[in-house]
This record gives sequence, structure tokens and C-alpha cells, in this order.
Amino acid sequence: MSEAVDNTAPTRPAAVKSADRTVELLEVMSRSERQLTLTELHKELSYPKSSLYMLLQTLVSRGWVEVDPQRGSYGIGVRALLVGTSYLDHDPVVRTAIRVMEQVRQQINETVHLARLDGADVVYLASRESEHHLRVVSRVGRRLPAHATSLGKALLAERSRSEVDAVLPERLEALTPNTVTDRAELHAQLARFHAEGYAHEREENTPGLGCFAVALPYRNPVIDAMSCSVPLGRLDADHERQVVSALLAAARTITEVLRQFGR
Repeated sequence: MSEAVDNTAPTRPAAVKSADRTVELLEVMSRSERQLTLTELHKELSYPKSSLYMLLQTLVSRGWVEVDPQRGSYGIGVRALLVGTSYLDHDPVVRTAIRVMEQVRQQINETVHLARLDGADVVYLASRESEHHLRVVSRVGRRLPAHATSLGKALLAERSRSEVDAVLPERLEALTPNTVTDRAELHAQLARFHAEGYAHEREENTPGLGCFAVALPYRNPVIDAMSCSVPLGRLDADHERQVVSALLAAARTITEVLRQFGR
């Protein structure tokens, strides 16, 4: 008699509670603009207070969390920075793009960014700053809502309407009075950007700033994009054409290199 064959799909392994809690704790602290007390973390996470305290002490001893003894508050430690830097150091897209980004910065003397789509946000992976006194500072390691950035718009424009709706939250947050938060308007904007081959926005996430971005289609679905931020005070039609031309050429170069290496 032959043995029965189990055709069911493999079940997803259960999460290890301690590891799951550690990651969740670090993510909560990384989102906060200030250090948080044990009481605040307990309220946010609902872990048993004694377990949370022991977890914090372990992370403090390993350098992943720092503590302010006077306030009894906790925040992300230097070890987290070292691991984040390691991610960037080992990422082949970042290594490839950095060289081209420097060439773009020298060509147009404006700040250039590389970012990756992560859920409904873009995460900044690299920047090359303008030499102008008035310039955009590096945003490496920070995240912004995709719908409010030219980087995010360039990446969303490469997706179908249903894919965009699946990625974005139901309510689109307004970072400035100019942020597009109406979904129908955003979809129309994305369709136009897809046809034009690049995305742009003015003061949708930062007052006084315009930004242009191109997706890097070395893989499908596209997850990376490069942008150039320009203070509106020096953004005229000629400079806009120069910026867009430089970005499109850079995107072609980066994509060709990455495809050669099978990325």
C-alpha cells in the first residue's frame, strides 16, 4: 500500500517571540524623535513590564540601545548605526550608483539622492550634496511617504493603479499644503509621469524645494530611484531641463551596469 502524499503547502514558521519583540522594540525607538521611558515603551508595545525591562538591559549591554540614567529613557544605540552602514556598504546598487551620482552632482551642482521603496515609503540610501551655500542636506537613513516625494512618485508610476492602491495607505498624509493627498489626482499625476519618463514635485514634502526623479529599471518590479533636489530660488526652465537630462542619462548608465552583473 502506497503512502499518502501530503500536497498541502508548507506552513510559515512561527516567529520566535524574543526575536520578534526585539525587532519590534527597535523599530518603535527608531520611529521616535526622542528617547522613550520604560512606561512609554510599555504603553506602546504592551509587553510585560518586567520582560521589557530585561530586554532593554540586554540591548543596552550590547550597544543596540542607549539609556539616559537621569531620565530613565531609552533610544537607539550606535550598534544599530553600524549595522545600517554595513547594509549600505554591501549593497551593489548603492556602490554602483554612488559613482554616477557624483558625476551628476559635479555636472549640475545640486544635491542628488538614491532611495528605495519600502512599503508605502521611500528610504534614502545615499546622497551627494551640492556645493551651493543654499542646499539640501543628506537624508540617508530617513524615510518619507512615497506619494509626497518625486522618488516615490517615479517608482509608483512604474506600477499599475491596483498595485499603487495596494501599497499606499487609505489616507494619504499631507506633509505640506502642496502635498497631493487626493487619490484620483495622484493617479492622474502618476500616469503623466509614466508617459514623461520622470517624476517631479514642488514643495510637496519640503517648503521652498523642487525635486525631479527617475526610476532605475534594472529589475522588475522597480524598487530604486534617483533624484535631484533644487531650491526654487534657482529653479528656472533651463536648469530644469539640465537636471532632467542629467538624471535620465545617469539612470541609463546605472541600469546598464547593474544588468551586466545580473542585478
